[in-house]
Amino acid sequence: MSDDMSVDQAEPVVTLSIGFLLMPEFTLSTFANAVGILRMANRISGRELYRWSTHSLTGEAVLSSSGLEIRPDGVLDSATELKILMVCGGYNIKQHCTKLLSDCLRGFAKNKIPLGALCTGTYALANAGLLDGYRCTIHWENLASMREEFPKLQLSSSLFAIDRDRYTCSGGISSIDLMLNLVASIHGHQLVQQISEQFTCDRVRTEKDAQRAPLQYLIGGSQPRLVDAVTLMESNVEEPLSLDEVANYVGISRRQLERLFNRYLHCAPSRYYLELRLSRARLLLLQTSIPVIDVAISCGFSTAPHFSRCYSELYGKPPSNERSMRD
Repeated sequence: MSDDMSVDQAEPVVTLSIGFLLMPEFTLSTFANAVGILRMANRISGRELYRWSTHSLTGEAVLSSSGLEIRPDGVLDSATELKILMVCGGYNIKQHCTKLLSDCLRGFAKNKIPLGALCTGTYALANAGLLDGYRCTIHWENLASMREEFPKLQLSSSLFAIDRDRYTCSGGISSIDLMLNLVASIHGHQLVQQISEQFTCDRVRTEKDAQRAPLQYLIGGSQPRLVDAVTLMESNVEEPLSLDEVANYVGISRRQLERLFNRYLHCAPSRYYLELRLSRARLLLLQTSIPVIDVAISCGFSTAPHFSRCYSELYGKPPSNERSMRD
């Protein structure tokens, strides 16, 4: 494969410098995926659209959770040229969050430098008070404890979240999705499509895509009736139950069911059930060639117009467009 994959170079190059703060026990794959997107953006465009550097608090080598060590390019507090700083977290993030780290991060925020986090790096930003009032996400294993410790956060179970000058992702391969969306916001969707093809991504996932996580981790283990209710909904997609039936099956009143959903899942049970069915429909549209009307019926919608209207309200396009974009 040729390295010359440049596109139109008529526009002047503005290089964006992104720094990656490597926390002890950081997740190497999540970090590598993020850098890989930037590297491919440069390669395809034939220009240095992005420049990246690695940093630690002390300038010393950092051991990743996989046991591989990376020697950073420099000390964090000397990285004054950065336009974005990403905190790369991993295991035992809480014990690695020191006063020195929080002070450094607050300094970047004071200088109006956008901040991001990969995997559990979100905890470091929250611990420094830099995510209050922001929509953000973290790996599903940490969601319940984060909600308890930082009640001011607008925590989401999405793959990633971009809210003003804060960028967070849940870890794993979600750093690919975060960086693709970041590149799209700066250099457009055509470049992102080319990057996706090089990474053999079947589609660019968005903030509406949720992490695949056991519900117990999203809400904690103290609400077995809520878990039972959601399990019932997941098992009855083609022929949806009424909310009274769901409440009766799990042994609570409908009003109690509504309170549980509103408190722990931040939506009405009817809305949760609807989005669950639409999410199942979206997977069928993206992964199969089943006719749209059959997808609608298999997900509990009696008519195609009703299905199309609900789908468009949630995803911003009708189901027919979803499939045509895939093709």
